Amino acid sequence: MPAAVPDDHARRPETAVPQAGAVGSGPQRAATPRYAVYFAPPAQSPLWRFGSAALAYDAEAGAECAPLPLHRFDAARWREITAEPRRYGFHGTLKAPFRLAPGRTEAELRACCARFAQNRAGFACPGVTLASIGRFLALRLAVPSAALDRLAAGTVAAFDDFRAAMTESEREKRLRAPLTPRQQEYLGRWGYPYVLDDFRFHMTLTGSLDDEERALAEAELAEHFAASGADGPLIVREIALYRQEAGPFRLIARFPFGS
Repeated sequence: MPAAVPDDHARRPETAVPQAGAVGSGPQRAATPRYAVYFAPPAQSPLWRFGSAALAYDAEAGAECAPLPLHRFDAARWREITAEPRRYGFHGTLKAPFRLAPGRTEAELRACCARFAQNRAGFACPGVTLASIGRFLALRLAVPSAALDRLAAGTVAAFDDFRAAMTESEREKRLRAPLTPRQQEYLGRWGYPYVLDDFRFHMTLTGSLDDEERALAEAELAEHFAASGADGPLIVREIALYRQEAGPFRLIARFPFGS
């Protein structure tokens, strides 16, 4: 098991350049779309509202939303703390971000999502808890879920034909992390090292923080999470397709299981 479980936002994405005045900061430039297959809680659920407020970004609306009422941070610093996960929207990774392979289209990807979901049944996990994972904070499962592990493994394999090969630059950047031999093998085969036996479901809420600030952020988030009503069972009954162009990722379609 890795010492930390980096998400797909563990480094600044090359193509994630928010629009001026929108979520995030920085100059705008053209970008090749990237896609990801994620778990996303229902849009009106307490968990979605909590996660979106923590990031001050609603990925389904594709717009900023009301942030948490902060007690330990000013608004500007909290935006800095949450800048990295905000670029991806609130989610749990199943298939990490990828560019479409040559000849593949978004319509084909959507159709594959629908077929994948049609043959699956929903399930429940005991719930999520706030935790430190390495130097960042996230929600993770209270207890492991074999059903969720199987879903993630199936997602990794089912959508891999849609994934463009990594560039050498992308591969070199991934290899700068302290990967195990197995994770290096996964990186070469699946384009992402934290899959299959190294998959650990989590929903990231902050970027990397030093110990003192991470403790403050954990206290802040714990207070709001406890009051959110989001601590019930985690119901998994659909997958979500996210797309990123010249700004943060946006949830563009949900695919309910068994439909």
